[in-house]
Amino acid sequence: MIIGESETLVITGDSVTDCGRQYPVGEGNGNLGDGYARNVQALLDMNYPQKRIRVLNTGISGNTSRDLRGRWQQDVMDLAPDWVTIMIGINDIWRKFDQCLHPEKSVSLEEYESNLCWMLETTLPSVKGICLMPPCFMEQNHQDPMRAMADQYRAKAKEVAERYGVLYADAQAGMDAYFRHYPAMYMSWDRVHPNQVGHMIIAKALVDALGFQWNV
Repeated sequence: MIIGESETLVITGDSVTDCGRQYPVGEGNGNLGDGYARNVQALLDMNYPQKRIRVLNTGISGNTSRDLRGRWQQDVMDLAPDWVTIMIGINDIWRKFDQCLHPEKSVSLEEYESNLCWMLETTLPSVKGICLMPPCFMEQNHQDPMRAMADQYRAKAKEVAERYGVLYADAQAGMDAYFRHYPAMYMSWDRVHPNQVGHMIIAKALVDALGFQWNV
């Protein structure tokens, strides 16, 4: 595990991260929301209680990468984290479909890349590490228009992570493996917001990227 003793991990993103967390900052039992951020805290506390790692959740429902960039100083930099995880992009895509008459609300692939690069360049000098997490989409048909677009944004996030030498945690493969046994709708009615199985898959992808050793 690369996170050290008494270090702080800020987990940020959109509604998949938010999950009803406390505002202005989610921290501690009952305040991290009901999603993967809570699972990450539980896994770290279970396996590394001696490290006393502090986990903060600043996800906000409905955010695009543009929105996250706009609040980056307040919700990430001002918290002085040692580590940051960023899971963003599904709303960049979704707005192209659910608000297609308002193209100004969606975020192009080019702007998505630019926003990710800005976040990394702004943050890397001040932290020990960053883990970039692309959006997941709970759809088995890879030819589905929104799934195909999500795959493009995931590929771009991986490209950016490699360019800047940051960690990368992609939970889509774990979800796709699950979908070989269960329909995607069993995990998510809207194909965007996962159930607890989906959140655990995301949490596992993240802690694995952080070097988690499964000792229990």
